[in-house]
Amino acid sequence: MKVKTILVSQPEPKIENSPYFDLQEKQKVKIDFRPFIHVEGVPVKEIRLQKVDLTNYTAIILTSRNAVDHFFRVAEEMRFKVPDSMKYFCQSEAVAYYLQKYVVYRKRKIYVGKRTFSELSPIIKKYKDETFLLPTTDKLKPEVPEILDGLSVNWKEAVFYKTVISDLSDLANVYYDILVFFSPSGIDSLFKNFPDFKQNDTKIAVFGNTTIKAVESHGLRVDISAPTPETPSMTMALEKYITEMNKGK
Repeated sequence: MKVKTILVSQPEPKIENSPYFDLQEKQKVKIDFRPFIHVEGVPVKEIRLQKVDLTNYTAIILTSRNAVDHFFRVAEEMRFKVPDSMKYFCQSEAVAYYLQKYVVYRKRKIYVGKRTFSELSPIIKKYKDETFLLPTTDKLKPEVPEILDGLSVNWKEAVFYKTVISDLSDLANVYYDILVFFSPSGIDSLFKNFPDFKQNDTKIAVFGNTTIKAVESHGLRVDISAPTPETPSMTMALEKYITEMNKGK
């Protein structure tokens, strides 16, 4: 089967040098981007029901850019002036860089992990005198609270935004050679929108073990997976697969 079309279940990259665009040009395939899920902010009224008082916290744990956006949204709506003394613990450099949208980076106390939450945890552990707030989604990975509890720090989780299934009804009669998924929520969206979905010849590309499990739990077949030692990124995994298929292997 020669691969001609790919649907990526995420927003289209905003950077011009995205590897997806390189893949599209190099392999002469058509790549469409469509978020299968999207994020909606939780109203302040609901957040107050979670007994969240922003004045009680001296440090914020930020695991994503969505967490950054919604922490500052809630702070503004609660008319809370974030003090200059607030400490920020960012899961990755990408999150820390995004934080500059809201604060003057060089004037704040910002601590940065490498990539995963477990890599950030040793930094958090050094600040046991702080009171941490974790503004998060309703789909928080179980490992995050488990790690924080193991650190014996004073922390609270608060749902500031929710993952919502997008309406994909306009794709009902559209066929793609490969569907690309990055989270279990994307798989949930597929079956919420198309309860009778049958994989047939469609190839499914999956990033991450939890997403693989979600795919398999629905009786689907995983044809392409990342990360692996040979293909650490999804675009590398796709390119390898497409090259093999287009050669007739």
